[in-house]
Amino acid sequence: MKRVMTFGTFDRFHAGHESYLKQAKALGDYLIVIIARDKTVARIKGRRSDYDEKKRVAAVKSSKLADKVVLGEHGDKYEVIKKYKPDVIALGYDQFTFTFRLEKFLIDHKMNTKVIRMNPYRPTEFKTSLIREKTLIYAAKSI
Repeated sequence: MKRVMTFGTFDRFHAGHESYLKQAKALGDYLIVIIARDKTVARIKGRRSDYDEKKRVAAVKSSKLADKVVLGEHGDKYEVIKKYKPDVIALGYDQFTFTFRLEKFLIDHKMNTKVIRMNPYRPTEFKTSLIREKTLIYAAKSI
């Protein structure tokens, strides 16, 4: 069985996330989705996610695209890779922070994991930051 692993915040689960997971799922037989912890999101993005980690896990699970959905680790971000030993890591087109040292980690741990970057799905429309901005503008106009 070919295991594929993805990572993300998955805040405000939308069609771009769905496309990302569908592309990843097509790369293997079993899709494991790692959801970023709330503290990790705040540290990396400089702000809290709109939805807490439990709600984001529930949203991904309800999509029925993943075979397994788990929260990332608080400490060693690569621990889940060691634990699940994926054959493929599917990265979003805009994921760079976590992935900076990923190739080196895989080599150092003698893992034959392929890293494949997924294609964007209408990125000028389906990107969480843009959706958030549009929602805030709409809310401000409604006041």
